Amino acid sequence: MADAVPDDQEFREATRAGEAQRANTPIPSSVRFDAASGRIIVDFSNGACFMAPARALQGLETATDAQLAEVELLGETGLHWESLDVDFTIAGLMNGVFGTAKFMEAQRRGGQSRSAAKVEASRANGAKGGRPRKIN
Repeated sequence: MADAVPDDQEFREATRAGEAQRANTPIPSSVRFDAASGRIIVDFSNGACFMAPARALQGLETATDAQLAEVELLGETGLHWESLDVDFTIAGLMNGVFGTAKFMEAQRRGGQSRSAAKVEASRANGAKGGRPRKIN
């Protein structure tokens, strides 16, 4: 089967259509690590931004601030940390995918653990009257 080759007119129309679509699509323009908040911040060409907690991402849990600050855009779709050999897609992060399914399940269950220390702390807090009531 022969390859279809577009003529000049088809090529120009396709190029115009692609440029029009790109003009209306937010494109990542920069990325940085904000040490004060502990977040990775992705800025987009339309003025919007996306933030994610850096140390909640698989492979970045124990990274130093200096290592996290090495983040760079990987094309227009991803984030990359060279020294840590860690990559994430921006779309994945925006959909809440912070690692493998196994990693995310372990993160979810982490707060539900019942260690002896956690049970002891809960009992000690209960003996003091429990959590303070919220004031409306």
